[in-house]
Amino acid sequence: MPWVARLSCRGARRLVWAENAVVSWRVVSTIDCSTFPMGHRSVVSFSFLGQDRFVVGLINTCCGNVLMSIRFGLVIAALCCTSLTAVVRGDDVVRRTEDVIYGRKFGMALTLDVFQPAKPNGCGLLFLVNGGWLSSKSTPMMVTVRPEDYRVYLERGYTMFAIVTSSQPKFTIPEEIEDVLRAVRFVRSQAAQYGVRPDRLGVLGSSAGGHLTLSIATRGGPGKADAADPVDRESSAVQAAACFFPPTDFLNYGGPGLSGVGMGPLAPLQVAFGPLALTAEGREQLGRDISPINYISAKLPPTLIIHGDQDEVVPLQQSESFVAKARQAGVPHIELIVRPGKGHGWGDFWKSAEDINAFADWFDRYLNRPE
Repeated sequence: MPWVARLSCRGARRLVWAENAVVSWRVVSTIDCSTFPMGHRSVVSFSFLGQDRFVVGLINTCCGNVLMSIRFGLVIAALCCTSLTAVVRGDDVVRRTEDVIYGRKFGMALTLDVFQPAKPNGCGLLFLVNGGWLSSKSTPMMVTVRPEDYRVYLERGYTMFAIVTSSQPKFTIPEEIEDVLRAVRFVRSQAAQYGVRPDRLGVLGSSAGGHLTLSIATRGGPGKADAADPVDRESSAVQAAACFFPPTDFLNYGGPGLSGVGMGPLAPLQVAFGPLALTAEGREQLGRDISPINYISAKLPPTLIIHGDQDEVVPLQQSESFVAKARQAGVPHIELIVRPGKGHGWGDFWKSAEDINAFADWFDRYLNRPE
C-alpha cells in the first residue's frame, strides 16, 4: 500500500508518493517546489532500503521544515540550508550531509559536504574541490562536488569531506590556503560527530587542488591554544596526502628562475595571485609565500604524487623537485608516479582505476593502518 510523505515549507504543501517494492523502496515521482518567497527552491526525493528501515533521500531547503511520515517510522527534520542524502550502492547506504559550514568570511559561508560510508574504517579524507583556484558546489564551469569521484574511498570505509573553498577572482591563493587549513581544523573538531579519528585524516586534490593539498601537508600544524574560536585551537596537520600534478615552486616554474606567479603557463590565472603579481618585487614575495616546497620538513606526512610527463600547464619538474627536496629533508614516505605521455589530466582522471586505486592503497597503507 502506498504511503505519503508531506513537505511543508512556509505554508506550501506538496505530496510525494512512493510504493513498496519487493527488495527496496523506489521513488515514483519527485515534486519540485519552485515558487517559494525570496526565490528559495526545494527539491525532495526519497530512497528507501528494505522492508523495515528507511533512509532520507535528498532534502534541500533553505526556508522550512520537512515532515516525513512513513509506514515504519516517523522523522521530523528541521533544516536550515543543510541537506541530507542517502545514496544506495548495492546493499550499502552512503549518508550525505550537505552544506556544513566550516567557516565564514566577508559574510560568506565556507561549506563542505560529508559522505559517510555504511562500514566506516574510522579514517577521514578531505577532498579539495578546487581547480584553477576555482571551487563550487555545483557550478558546471568550475570544479564541483562529484560524489562518484569518492566511490572507491567510500567502498574502503573512508568518510569523505568534500571541501568547497573560496575562489578567484574575488579571493586570492593565500586566502584559499587559509580556507583549507581551517577545513582541517574544523573536521578534526567534529571528528567524533562523523565517526572518524582525529589522528587519522588525509587530504587529496588535483592541480590547484594539489597545490592546496601540499600546502596542508607542509604547513599544517598546531592551533592557537588561546584562540577564541575552539576550531582554531585544533591542529591543521594531516597524516597522509595524495594529489595529481601540483604546482609546488612558483619561483622556479619549469626551470631555475622561471616565475609562475601569474606568468608563463599560469598567465591566464594571474588574477588568482592578486595584486602582488603585478610587480617583480610582489611576485618574488608571493612566490616564496605560496610555494609548498619552501615549507618542507622531515615532518611531512606520507605523500604520493601522480604527474604526467607531457604536462604543459604544471611541468613535471614541479613534482620532481618537491620529491627531491623532501628526500633531502629526510622524509621517509614520499613517492612520485610518472605517467608517460600524459598531459595536464587524462580523460576523467578521478575515475582512472589505476590512479585512484594507487591513492586508495596509499591511504590504506599509511592512514588505515593497524595499531
